[in-house]
Amino acid sequence: MSIRRIAVLVLMSLALAARASAQAPEYLGEGGRYPFTPVVKVGRMLYLSGQIGTDTTGNVVAGGIRAETHQALTNIRALLEKNGGSMDHVVKCTVFMADMNEWATMNEVYVTFFPKHLPARSAFGAAGLAKGAHTEIECLGVVK
Repeated sequence: MSIRRIAVLVLMSLALAARASAQAPEYLGEGGRYPFTPVVKVGRMLYLSGQIGTDTTGNVVAGGIRAETHQALTNIRALLEKNGGSMDHVVKCTVFMADMNEWATMNEVYVTFFPKHLPARSAFGAAGLAKGAHTEIECLGVVK
């Protein structure tokens, strides 16, 4: 085998390895007090763990569904921005709600976080959410 052919094979192998590693999951952020990773990045895609409306101390904010939805989406925005994304690049959200009767109130807050477009979305009623929260929201987005 010629040196030229070996060099081509080595370069092809390196290119394939670089492409594969570019798609390997990156586990971003610290799990901290919870047993999950807040953000996983694969290529340009960001997968966010569900967020409830907790403040910096880890407590659910007071004020019910309106305040919790605002805080959950504020937490999502911070995670996205910290990892190269933005609310403008969210493509899908899943909303879990303890009481589907609060749907309209949740939506009033939700739409204010997406002024340019509304991402695809699914919603589910839940028998219970962590810390007694009224809602939990998870999102998928792309890096800017």
